Amino acid sequence: MSLADLYQEVILDHYRSPRNRGRLDGATVSLNAENPLCGDELHLDLVVDNDRVANIMFEGRGCSISLASASMMTQLVKGGTLADAREAVARFKAMLRTGEEDEALGDATALVGVSKFPVRVKCATLAWTALEQALDELPSSGS
Repeated sequence: MSLADLYQEVILDHYRSPRNRGRLDGATVSLNAENPLCGDELHLDLVVDNDRVANIMFEGRGCSISLASASMMTQLVKGGTLADAREAVARFKAMLRTGEEDEALGDATALVGVSKFPVRVKCATLAWTALEQALDELPSSGS
């Protein structure tokens, strides 16, 4: 199995069995995001406790890249600090800009191939951009 095949398998696994899918009651911040180019839609709920992402869930509809990316993102940042979440967003966007793998991103590294398809980059970054906006909306997030 080639690395590309393995990455494809990881993407399809997250698309077919999304992690952290659903809504959260009592979210600290919630927001909706969409990609007007293709119609992908995402709702993100985030619960923050003591400067940590205590819980994060998403709902959405869209392509396999968009929904798999949201699943991977929630899996990566759940339980981590807000600073870690911001760093993950920056690393993910850098990976898609440069096309260089970043193993610190866990399963999300499987999306590195999207960098070759500029139209799909917006699909892959929808959830990450939503997370970045959610972090900016937190009162005194400052990190």
